[in-house]
Amino acid sequence: MTDSERKYAAWCAVHEPHRFYIWSHWLKIRRHVLNMDKGECQICKQDYHRFKRADTVHHVNHFKQRPDLALEIYYTDPATHEQKRNLISVCRECHEMLHERRTNENSTALTIERWD
Repeated sequence: MTDSERKYAAWCAVHEPHRFYIWSHWLKIRRHVLNMDKGECQICKQDYHRFKRADTVHHVNHFKQRPDLALEIYYTDPATHEQKRNLISVCRECHEMLHERRTNENSTALTIERWD
């Protein structure tokens, strides 16, 4: 990420997160990650051995805590020094589970990312 991209992402994380998610830089990276993962939910594929269409790109290092990594597909784990994925394609249900915002009783999406 460039310095200006980092500054914009940091501003959005504090003031208006939705502006980040409609930003052309994010939309381009999002499209690339979905293509890279062949449009498949990586959680369903890995944990449940099933294929489900991904409609969201998840920040492993959450956007509000690490806006400096907001457009980075990979990051270096400080504990192991291994390169890991920072952005992964997931379905809506897995994304809500990752954010611990959906339970069996509550099936309404609650994350700030809106694509409609």
